[in-house]
Amino acid sequence: MALFNRKNNNAQTAATTATVDPALAALSGDYAIDPSHSSIGFTVRHAMVTNVRGSFGEHEGSLKLDGSNPAASTVSIDVKIASVDTGIADRDGHLVSGDFFDAEKFPLMTFRSTSAEQLGGDKYRVTGDLTIKDVTRPLSIDLEFNGSATDVYGNERVGFEGGTDILRSDWGLTWNAALETGGVMVSDKVKLNFDISAIKAAAPQA
Repeated sequence: MALFNRKNNNAQTAATTATVDPALAALSGDYAIDPSHSSIGFTVRHAMVTNVRGSFGEHEGSLKLDGSNPAASTVSIDVKIASVDTGIADRDGHLVSGDFFDAEKFPLMTFRSTSAEQLGGDKYRVTGDLTIKDVTRPLSIDLEFNGSATDVYGNERVGFEGGTDILRSDWGLTWNAALETGGVMVSDKVKLNFDISAIKAAAPQA
């Protein structure tokens, strides 16, 4: 099901808008990301030989899905840096320190979308601004739409999963340590992973 139109000229856009899938149009509305059923995580190479995986336990965000003009849909996410969890308390403490995120001074990592497009089938690309510490840079995230459903509590949900790669140095996260055998302790490349479940807001009462 197409949630976002491909970039098109005006004639193509008009034609697409005129033939919007009714099921797609029914998804239009405001959604809140459900943190208890969503995850925002990362994977980074450690000591050149293995991967460390972590996640941020506290985050919130919203989606605005527009079925009549899917490319106008937007995403906003705020992540609490101090909620980072890699399974080792000392490592988590180092990550929130001034060597890395400096969570006391910069408590949030944020993403604000600026555009979206369909790549084919249920695959999409959302582009926006990622801010870490005091650095804001553009970022594109590839996502797959997992569908929509009404849960046992009557909540209308939509789901997405996907990710992207970044160079942490682009956001000023440059701490490292050299290894005696060559190479460095922490790779510059970081994989970001998203598994999102969002609940549709109730329609306002007339």
